[in-house]
Amino acid sequence: MTTSTLVSAKGGAGTQRRPLRNFIDGEFVDGGLPFEIRNPATGAVHAVAYEADATMIDSAVAAGRRCVDGEWGQMPLVRRRALLAQVAARIEERFDEFLEAEIADTGKPRSMAAHLDIPRGAANFRIFADFIASLPDEAFEMDTPDGGRAINYSVRKPLGVVGVISPWNLPLLLMTWKVAPAMACGNAVVVKPSEETPSTTTLLAEVMNEVGIPAGAFNVVHGFGPGSAGEMITSHPGIRAITFTGETRTGAAIMRSAAATTKALSFELGGKNPAIVFADADFDAAVAGLARAAFLNTGQVCLAPERIYVERPIFDRFVAAMKEKAEALRPGLPDADGTDLGPLISEEHRQKVLEYYRLAIEEGATLVTGGGVPALEGLAAGGYFVEPTIWTGLPQNARVTREEIFGPCCHIAPFDSEEEAIGLANDTDYGLASSVWTRDLSRAHRVGRAMNVGISWVNSWFLRDLRTAFGGAKQSGFGREGGAHSIAFYSEITNICIKV
Repeated sequence: MTTSTLVSAKGGAGTQRRPLRNFIDGEFVDGGLPFEIRNPATGAVHAVAYEADATMIDSAVAAGRRCVDGEWGQMPLVRRRALLAQVAARIEERFDEFLEAEIADTGKPRSMAAHLDIPRGAANFRIFADFIASLPDEAFEMDTPDGGRAINYSVRKPLGVVGVISPWNLPLLLMTWKVAPAMACGNAVVVKPSEETPSTTTLLAEVMNEVGIPAGAFNVVHGFGPGSAGEMITSHPGIRAITFTGETRTGAAIMRSAAATTKALSFELGGKNPAIVFADADFDAAVAGLARAAFLNTGQVCLAPERIYVERPIFDRFVAAMKEKAEALRPGLPDADGTDLGPLISEEHRQKVLEYYRLAIEEGATLVTGGGVPALEGLAAGGYFVEPTIWTGLPQNARVTREEIFGPCCHIAPFDSEEEAIGLANDTDYGLASSVWTRDLSRAHRVGRAMNVGISWVNSWFLRDLRTAFGGAKQSGFGREGGAHSIAFYSEITNICIKV
């Protein structure tokens, strides 16, 4: 075994390829088949990760189990909380390293990664370290048949070893959103980051050692899905729970794999999120909010609204304003002046998005703007960029209005009544998020409640109180994360009944 130090890499020609090894039982492990990690902004290889095999997965699970049964699971809560707070502090101290690693993996603009991804990645540890100390347990007193009394109280225990399968769109943020509460509850984790974006997860392993997290509490295994690390985690009998964010089809496959060992599951899956804009809305706020929502992170946000319904009196004006916002976005390298639109994650994903761009025209869409690939020069010419795209004119049953695209695009359609807007918004197999824009307070409550989703925003988007429930309905997943909901999933309750 050997330790691995990540070195800074911009992902351009001639940069050093960072070695990203598996991290098991407190050490970086040599071995595994190498695979390349590309910077999506340039297409250049900037790192090499090593695919974990079955023996490595077994070792990671065994190390986690020993740690839960020993030092980590038995550690006083005050000490565990202090260590997790130190993890947050150390991420902040190594902010620039995390930032460079995240940018190299995702190609996203530096301004976004610096203000969202890395700060939230650190904050997740601090938030859950604080929250778990304030969560009450149950206690009840009851009469017994013999005239006596009994006292019942609950205690929380770690589940054991938790499998964390995290996505590529917000790699550090969404991985720590799962790891932090799982570890706060005393669990060990085996994390499989996306094969597209493993760098910040690997860097976090260094931080765990630096602050003194016991060996085995945090393990990282690299690889893919079927026949690789992902499937090995989901089917492993020593894994007690799986938490996953990603595509609905992948979630279904994980369910099948996990069924034989009856694991606890928490899934945030795909979405085809609606937004509703009423004529009485603050027009400028709605346009600014929904342009950000549709195009942030190049549309690679599970919560992005790909369907926007606008009340007919303001429809044409709204479409024109959104067109102006889309055409003002500047694609380019993460550090280039004025870049506010990054690339898609891979050439494979770009081809998928472009197929939907072509399909929209075949289905009869009116192209408002975009629909292709921007002309870029220099290193950015090798990146996986697409144009921000807006359509109108598609029917409700078109594939482009029903299937998740996960790119910088949206379809805008008119409506004539509140009832029609609610019906259109809820006419989907998904139910992750919605956004409603109106100045009418009664309507805001009424329509917000009517949305069949996990989170319903009014006059906002992506605004989160991390203590509240977060998750999806229908094919957007099940289970809830955030605050007490995360703690409930990552812990097991034992009721103790004492006869007085």
